[in-house]
Amino acid sequence: MLTELDPHSAYLDSEQYNELKVGTTGQFGGLGIEVTMEDGFVKVVAPIDDTPAKKAGMRAGDLIIRLDEKPVKGMSLMDAVKIMRGKPGSEIKLTVVREGE
Repeated sequence: MLTELDPHSAYLDSEQYNELKVGTTGQFGGLGIEVTMEDGFVKVVAPIDDTPAKKAGMRAGDLIIRLDEKPVKGMSLMDAVKIMRGKPGSEIKLTVVREGE
């Protein structure tokens, strides 16, 4: 039955559904970066204008290797995003590796 959904529909398990709700209705503070996983690290795809990440100098291609004191290697992208997401005004320390620096 699920394979017959139209191209704009998808099945979400409970965790995916809760993430969707937080992202669309919840109030949370974010760093303001679009991210992906690369070689086990969180890679910045792009910082979003007028956000803490942009103001801190984050750049596309930066690799986030630690979140506070936790190594990112071995985490899922979803787990890393959960750690980076917080209440507005909360703080997190990122360890970043930048090619050439």
